[in-house]
Amino acid sequence: MAQFRPFEMDSIPIEEQFMNWKEIVKPPYDKKSVDAYTRTRIILMNGIENASVLMSHEMERMTVDPEIKRQMAAMRRVDSMQQQTINWLNPANQTVIETTLGYEQVAVDLTANLAKNESDPYVKQTLDFALLEDFDHLYRYSCLYDYMEDGDPEFIVQGKTEVKPGRPTVGHHRHPDDTMRKHYDKDTADIKTKMNYLTIVAGEQQTELYYKSHGFMYSDELARQVYSEIADVEEEHVTQYGLLGDPRETMLEKAALMQLNEAYIYFSNAQTETDSRIKAIWENFAKMEISHFEGCARLIEKYEGRDIRDIVKADVIEPLVVFEPNKEYVNKVIDEQLDLMPDGMEYKRLSELADTWSSYKFQWKMNGAGVPSEEVTRKASRELAQRDQAKNIQQFKNQLSERTENVMSSKRGAAMPHP
Repeated sequence: MAQFRPFEMDSIPIEEQFMNWKEIVKPPYDKKSVDAYTRTRIILMNGIENASVLMSHEMERMTVDPEIKRQMAAMRRVDSMQQQTINWLNPANQTVIETTLGYEQVAVDLTANLAKNESDPYVKQTLDFALLEDFDHLYRYSCLYDYMEDGDPEFIVQGKTEVKPGRPTVGHHRHPDDTMRKHYDKDTADIKTKMNYLTIVAGEQQTELYYKSHGFMYSDELARQVYSEIADVEEEHVTQYGLLGDPRETMLEKAALMQLNEAYIYFSNAQTETDSRIKAIWENFAKMEISHFEGCARLIEKYEGRDIRDIVKADVIEPLVVFEPNKEYVNKVIDEQLDLMPDGMEYKRLSELADTWSSYKFQWKMNGAGVPSEEVTRKASRELAQRDQAKNIQQFKNQLSERTENVMSSKRGAAMPHP
């Protein structure tokens, strides 16, 4: 594949980037014939554009200089138009749960790709950890798809991503203290690490927002609860991933990296896109984002006296982000890390956690009236439901349940007054 060399790429002047309504709204894909990874690329880019627009709005509220405000407004308007073009590629006859399965396929194969190509051990571990949780979400939503619409998840994933339990969702509900993470060092971190960070935060953020803005559309009470439960886990993921970024990066530096990442992912998509019509969109939008990156670079030079090359510190960003099957990698992580849990900013085996682990009490509260992700599995077809009976999955559930019960029983006993 071609290399992503941002300082050598063609760009389109921003005044030539604004689109009319016919250009913004393009025909959607056919859900019956679309390649699964065309769908995931569309979902990912919608999330990245949303993240860029949201961050730009935050910047405008904290920026005094009118020139920065003006230029960011222009970039933001184009990003907003791009986001609409991308999101409108989804067809109206694709149901909420079918789109949801696409979101989770993004989460699995994107996270696996980033983790396999991450040089920072701590960032890689954080990616691997959440990978097993999103993998389980794909399974739980597949059970919901079967229960609600009698749907086959293979219609969406097309055999490219396995549908089976990962770290069970019942064990994902942790105290906010256990979502804290260390951040990379902006001065020494590889540019690929920074791109991975921006990509995964954007992807997880849009997943959380999608579940929170669509889960209420169901009248079925269990479906509503499943979306609520998993949306809350996505909030945990957005928090933990967001904390990986160095807060010492300036707002303009963050903006430049965001625009660079948009160009990088668009370029990556174009190299593997099988739909020629959509590939042309990726190629065109990559050129627009290079222009935005160049605009941010000029602002950094003017207001901070820094050369963007001293921030990027690379002429090539590699490897590219590629959607492809990651079954072997995911299964390896399952085998090695299924019982891994976060304790503050570190990861430990479930057996290594102290009785004072704050998430015991938190899970006791959250799961006390039943667990939707467990209930929906029992509603699914026998073939799907049986996958949850795998030995390693049951061992994890039993170990977590017994440990939580023992800890909470001892707490209740200690709270009882002596006769």
